[in-house]
Amino acid sequence: MNLGAVELSILLPALAAGLLVTATHVPLGMQVLARGIVFIDLAIAQIAGCGVVLADRFGFEAEGVAVQVAALAAALGGALLLTWTERVWPEVQEAVIGVVFILGATGSVLLLASNPHGSEHLRDLLVGQILWAQPSRLVWAALVYAAILLLWFGWRERLGRTGFYVLFALAVTVSVQLVGLYLVFATLIVPPLATRTMQRGRLAASWALGAAGYAAGLVLSTALDLPSGPVIVWMLVVLGLACHAWFGAAAARTIRRAA
Repeated sequence: MNLGAVELSILLPALAAGLLVTATHVPLGMQVLARGIVFIDLAIAQIAGCGVVLADRFGFEAEGVAVQVAALAAALGGALLLTWTERVWPEVQEAVIGVVFILGATGSVLLLASNPHGSEHLRDLLVGQILWAQPSRLVWAALVYAAILLLWFGWRERLGRTGFYVLFALAVTVSVQLVGLYLVFATLIVPPLATRTMQRGRLAASWALGAAGYAAGLVLSTALDLPSGPVIVWMLVVLGLACHAWFGAAAARTIRRAA
């Protein structure tokens, strides 16, 4: 097997992981922007990460069911807490989310303080290991994401606040273990933010932007021998800025023609 084939065998599963995360997080990100709770994914992802770290501390296998259950239970607990705070203190919900995030972040640090490999675990939680995405995990993630999208597009109006938070917690729990916290946040926010002025085709454009960001980031990181997660984040932002400028210019031309 030549070098190109080896790289392709690594990049294709990584790209598939990015496309799966993009497909799920873009529509959820639009709702996050509309609600003005931008940092919710960071908070819930950190809580899910605490669940993973806690399960690891108790000696459970990293890829085992117990770790997944711990992560999901922690994320759902955080989601239900934020559902309650949004109802009780809606005017300070973003601040509450920030407090929950910092508690989750420092909680992970404290849980890993006595672990000789703690810094590695923390880096994996933040940056992720997208290049080592396993096909078996991708199949499992795809099934979960398909169920989330089915519920979101089929019963979104019936889900309510609690349903949204529960679906969001489930999506983030899967994604943070697949691509890391930084990519989860970037995928959720950057494409919807870049296309926020679009009147038509916004969802499709956001999906395309996310897919292009992952593809370009993976290729560039491989060519330059740089960490893939951070490069993908930068490519998403660069492409997002370019798209926003393009859409803004197109809208200005439309306005001038109408005038």
